[in-house]
Amino acid sequence: MIAKVIDWSIDNRFMVLMLTFILVGLGVYSVKQTPLDALPDLSDVQVIIKTSYPGQAPQVVEDQVTYPLTTAMLSVPKAVNVRGYSFFGDSYVYVIFEDGTDLYWARSRVLEYLSQVASKLPANARPELGPDATGVGWVYEYALVDRSGTHDLSQLRSLQDWFLKYELQTVPGVSEVVTIGGMVKQYQVVLDPDSLRAYNLPLSKIRKAIQRGNQETGGSVIEMAEAEYMVRATGYIDELDDLKNIPLGVNEQGTPILLKDVAQIRLGPQLRRGIAELDGEGEVVGGVIVMRFGENALTTINGAKAKLKALARSLPKGVEIVETYDRSALINRAVDTLNMKLLEEFIVVALVCAVFLFHLRSALVIILSLPVGILIAFIVMERLGINANIMSLGGIAIAIGAMVDAAIVMIENVHKHIENTEVTDENRWQVIHEAAKEVGPPLFFSLLIITLSFLPVFTL
Repeated sequence: MIAKVIDWSIDNRFMVLMLTFILVGLGVYSVKQTPLDALPDLSDVQVIIKTSYPGQAPQVVEDQVTYPLTTAMLSVPKAVNVRGYSFFGDSYVYVIFEDGTDLYWARSRVLEYLSQVASKLPANARPELGPDATGVGWVYEYALVDRSGTHDLSQLRSLQDWFLKYELQTVPGVSEVVTIGGMVKQYQVVLDPDSLRAYNLPLSKIRKAIQRGNQETGGSVIEMAEAEYMVRATGYIDELDDLKNIPLGVNEQGTPILLKDVAQIRLGPQLRRGIAELDGEGEVVGGVIVMRFGENALTTINGAKAKLKALARSLPKGVEIVETYDRSALINRAVDTLNMKLLEEFIVVALVCAVFLFHLRSALVIILSLPVGILIAFIVMERLGINANIMSLGGIAIAIGAMVDAAIVMIENVHKHIENTEVTDENRWQVIHEAAKEVGPPLFFSLLIITLSFLPVFTL
C-alpha cells in the first residue's frame, strides 16, 4: 500500500503540490483557532453549586442545604459522581459528569434540577452556579497596593469590587473575577440589651423595621397643568443618619423610638476568615481572573492586562496594580521552546545535507517538510479539540526529530541510487520511484511504532 501511495504521489506531482498548499492553508487556520495554554486541562467536567446560608453551623448546613442538593443531583443525566461539602455558612456541591459531556449542556441540566429542589431549601439559602471554568482557569492574578498609606483596606476593596471587577468582566474570555483580601464595608447595628428591655422591643421587630426602612414605594401619577408627575416614596439608606432615624415605635408619651435610641450604628468591616498579603509587606486586596472554558488563555491574559493598564490611569493617586501571577510567561516560553527546536533542526539538516550530500535542494526539501508536518499536526489537534500546551507542543518538538530522521534517510537513499545509476531525463523519475519504494515502507512502520509508544498517554 505504501508503494502505491509513493507511485501515485510521484506520478501526480502537481496534485500533491496543490494538496500541500491546501493543507498549509488549513494548518495556518487551525493554528489561529487552537486555544493556547500552558497547562493541559485534565480536570473532570463538573458543575459547582455554591449555597450561602449565613450564620449557620456546618451540621445545620449539611442537613438543610447540602443533603437536599446532593440527593436531587444524583438523578441528573450523565452525572457519575456528586460530592457535597458543608462549612460554616456555606455549602458546596460538585456534580461530576461523564468525559466528553458538553459543559454548557451540563450546566443547563443542573439548573433544571436546582429549580426543582429550591422550594426545599431554607428561605435564607441562596444557591448559585460556579463559573463556567475548569480547575486550570486561574490564568492571572494581581494586587491593589497603596504605598502612600492614604487609602485603607475597605477603600481598596471597594475599588476592586465596584470598579475593576466589572470592567475586567467585559474582557472576552473572562468568566469571573474573584476578589480576595481587604475588608467589606458594612452598616453595623450594635444593639443595647438594656435599652431593648426598657422599651420592650423584641429583636424581630428591630429586624423588620430596618427592612422596611430601606425600601422605596411607588405610587401612581397625578396630573397637574396638563402634565403628569410620578409619585414615589424614597427610603433607601444612603448614610448613617438615615439608619439612625428609623422609627421602631412610640413610647408611653407618644414620642417616637428611633433605632439610635437602642443601638450604636456605625460603619465597620465584615467578619473575615482570611487575608491577602504581598511579599510580607502587609495586607493588600487581590483579584483573580478566571478564564472561561475553552477560551484561548494567551488572548484572555493579554486582554486583561491591556484592560488593567487602561484602568490604572483612573485609580486614585497612590494606588497601583501589582502583577502577582501571569501564566502567559509560561505559555510564551513553551512556544519559544518549539520555535527554538524547529530552528535547531533547520540548522542541523542544512549542515548534514551540505557536508554529506553537497546538495542545497535536498536540504530545502527536508526543511520545508518540517513546518508542513507541524501544521498538519495542528489540523488534527484543532479537529480533536486539543489545545496547544506544554505537553502537546513538547510532543511536536519530539516528533520534529523523527520527521527529520525519516526525511534524511529518504533523501540520502535517493542520492545513493542517483550516484550508482546513469541518470537521464527518461529514467530519472524511475530511479526516484525505486529509491523511495525501497525505504518508504520501513520508514512508515518505524514512525508508526514510535507513534504507538505514545498511545498510553491518551488513556490518562
